[in-house]
Amino acid sequence: MIPPSQAEAAAFLSRLSGTAPIETHISAVFVGRDTVWKMKKAVSLGFLDFTRLEDRARFCARELELNGPHAPGIYRDVVPLTRGADGTLREGGDGPAVEWALRMAPIPPGDFLDHVVPDASMLDALADAVAAMHGAAPRADVDTPAAMRAILEGNVPSALNAGLPADRVAAWAEAARAELARIASMLARRGASGFVRRCHGDLHLGNLCLWQGKPTPFDALEFDEALARIDVGYDLAFLLMDLDLRHGRWAANRVLNRYVARTGDAGLVAGLPFWLSLRAMIRAHVEARRGGAWDALLATAEAHLVPMPSRLVAIGGLQGTGKSTLARALAPELGRCPGALLLRSDEARKRRFGTAPEERLPQDAYREEVSRAVHAEVFAMAATAVAGGQVVVLDAVFLDPAQRAAAEQVAREAGLPFDGIWLEAPIEVLRARIAARRGDASDATEAVLLRAATADPGTITWHRIAADDHAVIAARGALGMDPPGMC
Repeated sequence: MIPPSQAEAAAFLSRLSGTAPIETHISAVFVGRDTVWKMKKAVSLGFLDFTRLEDRARFCARELELNGPHAPGIYRDVVPLTRGADGTLREGGDGPAVEWALRMAPIPPGDFLDHVVPDASMLDALADAVAAMHGAAPRADVDTPAAMRAILEGNVPSALNAGLPADRVAAWAEAARAELARIASMLARRGASGFVRRCHGDLHLGNLCLWQGKPTPFDALEFDEALARIDVGYDLAFLLMDLDLRHGRWAANRVLNRYVARTGDAGLVAGLPFWLSLRAMIRAHVEARRGGAWDALLATAEAHLVPMPSRLVAIGGLQGTGKSTLARALAPELGRCPGALLLRSDEARKRRFGTAPEERLPQDAYREEVSRAVHAEVFAMAATAVAGGQVVVLDAVFLDPAQRAAAEQVAREAGLPFDGIWLEAPIEVLRARIAARRGDASDATEAVLLRAATADPGTITWHRIAADDHAVIAARGALGMDPPGMC
């Protein structure tokens, strides 16, 4: 409910917009035909205090400052509501402010991403938007292990007060504390390396929309710097959890892998079990307080902390054999949520040159020394990810026996199982597939394929699989995976 002290302002904004407000626990949003007015409620909820007019003005300005760079067409300005000569309220004016409102552009309800069923290209664009936002965010100096510990411990009484089962909350807290202790030194290193930033802080699908055809984050957390000065991986984890719950593991896996392809941040996977569990627990007790369904969320929070074995899988073969298609099909089903980290040499090369995966590179980018550096980077990222407990799938041609040996060495040094898959198809099939490619990270042409086809790959000891319509089934069998639908 809108506090009585703001009833006059709410009535004025309702007349201005022609609509009743859409209310959250901290805001009232008045959606007009061409303008949206967002008024912060004069409430104190423990984690925020908007009761003073000057604070509402300050947080309106802060919201504009935080969101303007990433959603410039959505966020317009902050306007005071003042009294005119006749004593009635008006927008702007020189008199003392009675209330403050943030003015924004209206967004069609169907364009909020919690109302959209995304396809692969939209998920890629979503990951790109988050990566760009994180890349532009200022670094923050935070004791991350201590900050995560405070969030963890704060959620225990919140969960109990919301009515979640005490025995399950206690067991979750014990497992979460153990996981945090395991990753504490890693979190500290990430903080020292610049991965703690002033993030969005509330990055779920309801706070993303399609704006001018592109996924756009908005409504970043403005009222609590401690909750927003976090590791970028913890920020991303909220989105991954939401995608997993709403659209399935494949969607979360696609965004994770595109994000890492754009940023190179393979190290974030070590924190995902803890971060995903914490995000799920927060949503569980929030839903419980609202009277919503919480049991599946609590079960999700518990499941994220159950250890799962890691492994390394490599997929090789000539250009056009469908390595990436197979890798994307397998990755969501391998290992812990949200599935395997897919490291593709083509994407690593594009990242090295600062381009999007779909942009073509000049021939100079394929010099031998560049290719060696690209593979060394991919193997280093794989070593980091498997050390953090994530299953990794490598995707490269692997025509050079030394590269195959290097991939196997990553698994050997980590003490993990290794499986190599080698895809094969007739040259005419491969030529047709390359000719039909559009919007792919691979720049391979028919000439590149024909040149590679004449090279001697040496003895292939990996699982040799026909690159046809049954490749996924054959690969699942080679990897000893359960049939689809089993866990």
